[in-house]
Amino acid sequence: MVFSSLFFVYAFLPISLLIYTLVKGIPAKNAVLLASSLVFYAWGEPKYVLLLVAMVLADWLLALRIEKAPDKPAKKRWLILACIVNLGLIGVFKYANFFDRTVTGLLGVNPILPEIMLPIGISFYTFQLLSYVTDVYRGEVPAQKKLHTLLLYASLFHQCIAGPIVRYQDVANELMYRRADAAEVSRGVTRFAIGLAKKAVLANACGGLADLLIKGGAECTAASIEQTDGAALWVSMLAYMFQIYLDFSAYSDMAIGMGQMIGLHYKENFNYPYAADSITGFWRRWHISLSTFFRDYVYIPLGGNRRGMGRTIFNMFVVWMLTGFWHGASWNFVLWGLYYFVFLTLEKLFLGKWLKAIPKIFGHIYTLLVVYFGWILFRFRDFDMVWATLRGMFGAPHNFWTTTETNATLMSYVFFLVVAAIAVLPFTRFIGKGFRRLASDHAPVAAVYSVWQIILPVLMLALATMSLVGDSYNPFLYFQF
Repeated sequence: MVFSSLFFVYAFLPISLLIYTLVKGIPAKNAVLLASSLVFYAWGEPKYVLLLVAMVLADWLLALRIEKAPDKPAKKRWLILACIVNLGLIGVFKYANFFDRTVTGLLGVNPILPEIMLPIGISFYTFQLLSYVTDVYRGEVPAQKKLHTLLLYASLFHQCIAGPIVRYQDVANELMYRRADAAEVSRGVTRFAIGLAKKAVLANACGGLADLLIKGGAECTAASIEQTDGAALWVSMLAYMFQIYLDFSAYSDMAIGMGQMIGLHYKENFNYPYAADSITGFWRRWHISLSTFFRDYVYIPLGGNRRGMGRTIFNMFVVWMLTGFWHGASWNFVLWGLYYFVFLTLEKLFLGKWLKAIPKIFGHIYTLLVVYFGWILFRFRDFDMVWATLRGMFGAPHNFWTTTETNATLMSYVFFLVVAAIAVLPFTRFIGKGFRRLASDHAPVAAVYSVWQIILPVLMLALATMSLVGDSYNPFLYFQF
């Protein structure tokens, strides 16, 4: 089940919210929320619900042991065991086949292990559980005494599958004490509807264009890419660049909105990253929950920037190798992470000072170009396809623009590209702020604004519904991670 399905929007979510509203008291509401979350997860991964529950049980017991341990060395031993359990399980399910293929490939023999299916969302809920036990070890939060409450935290269907990575300390109090008034419910519904429209209307259209422009579409190969016009490759990657932001940020919008509907507040996960004027700025705006996780639980414990430039660069190398590897068990993701490590290192050494000294427009252009070409590494796991794309974009072996098919495809999608370009930059935020300022000073504008607040979610829901009717199954891109 995905958020951008008619069944979820018109059946699962309304029914779960209705039952949640009808029951009284936080314990009963949490029971409804937990049952809904487990049903949601089991809808696509019934057998892996047991894995999720087992990991929560292990971390619940280990956190209790950490809290009760008499001294720091004892606490640390239990923390190490928790890391071994969590990282060991994600290692088996996500990376065992990768290492098996890599080693047996080098040896020239067939893979040994059977294909292991990747549990949906394991990268996200594993990191949440790791942050929980680490924060208990650090004394930042008390260990949760109730297993079902910790299971609710880890399995919340709002964000269990594809984030944002929610830290226990950010929602611990709200899991037990919360309320949502009418204004907050309204804001949550609007945020959810905007995210749904962003996904169903814009992200799906950009994804369709990204595939249509390349010979072979979603099943393209290096050979089919070589038969694609250079212009088509450029626009295809631009569409993919729009798609991955709109798709992932839409999921976060919907998760944040659903949390607001019931009084849970998840932190923002995106802040218009394509408006950044440096790669450092980009990563402060993109997938913020992942970036801050690696900062707080890997980079700073390794020493951060406190032990000299050489150690700082080494710490950055570890973080960005792990960031790439977190995204998938494939060498292209590792290279993608190290690609960003190179630019972030250059900015820390000297490039950052240069960017501050020149007009910001050049920093924006530099950032967009680095990110644009980075998505080529991210999109294609086969390095032959990466190389074929780069060669084709610069006119080899075919002409830059030769087919009428490319023209026809672009004309069909030009409206979506323009709207997507507007949506990925903070134009609407500036307009909204201006509108609210006027509404606070002028009664007629305030009346229009009040009506607009009612119309907006209805309009977004209608547009999303029209886009989803008859649409093929199209899950969020980050489900695969």
